[in-house]
Amino acid sequence: EKRTMTLIEKNGYHDCVYINAAKIFQGIHTEKRKDRILVRYGDESVSPMLTFKDEYSQRVSYELAFNALKYQDLLEEILLDSCVYPCQSIPDELTSLLVVMLYDLQERKFQAREIFDEEEPVAEVQKIERYLYSFRTKLAAALARCRIKHDALSIEYILPETIRKQEQRASALPLCVWINTFKISLQDVFRDLKKKGFTRVESVSDFDRYTYCMDQHCNDVLVFPSALKEELLNLDLFADCKLVLQ
Repeated sequence: EKRTMTLIEKNGYHDCVYINAAKIFQGIHTEKRKDRILVRYGDESVSPMLTFKDEYSQRVSYELAFNALKYQDLLEEILLDSCVYPCQSIPDELTSLLVVMLYDLQERKFQAREIFDEEEPVAEVQKIERYLYSFRTKLAAALARCRIKHDALSIEYILPETIRKQEQRASALPLCVWINTFKISLQDVFRDLKKKGFTRVESVSDFDRYTYCMDQHCNDVLVFPSALKEELLNLDLFADCKLVLQ
C-alpha cells in the first residue's frame, strides 16, 4: 500500500501534531516587554511532555512550531487586527495552539482541513479549529491588510531581509539522507531508488533532476538535490523510516 506524507501537510496535520507544535512553540516563542504584551501565552514554568508517534510526526511538529516562531509578530498582528483575539472562551494556555494553527490555516489559504486517516481527536484542537475557521474571512482580510501595509507579495516578504537571505541559502543546500541500515541494506536502497527513476552520480556537481550521490565521508549517507524534498518524502523508503532526512 502506498503511503504519502506530504499530502497530509498540504491538507492539514493530525491533531497530535498541532498539540506537540503548540507545546514546542510555548517554550520558544519570543517574549515581549511587559509594556508591549498584547498576546498572552499562559504559564511557562512547566516543561511540556512531548509524545511523537513516529519520526515524521516529530519532524513536522518542530517545523510547524518554528514556522510559527518565525512569523510570530505577523500572526499576533492578524489575531489582534481581526479581533479574533482576545476571546474569553480561549484561555491563555491555548494561545500557543491558536498561533500554530493560524499559521497552518493561512498556509492552506484558509481552506478546511482534510485528514483521511483514522485518528483520535483532541478536544482542544477541535475547539481552536472550529473557532479559527468560523472567522476565516476576517483572518484572511487581516492578512491582506498586513501584506498591503508591508507592500509584500506574500508573507515571506514581510520577514527581515537577513532572515530571507538565510532561508534562500538554506533552501539551496543539498539534502542529506541517512540510510537506516537496521532496516535496509545499501544495495537495496540503490535498487529501490533506481526503480523510482533516480540515477546515482559521482558528486554534487553532477546533480541533475532525479540524481543523488554518496556522501564523501559517510558511507551510510546519501545526498540529493534540494528541490526533491517533497518527492522524496512521498517514497515508501521514507514512510518506512528506511531513509531518514537529516
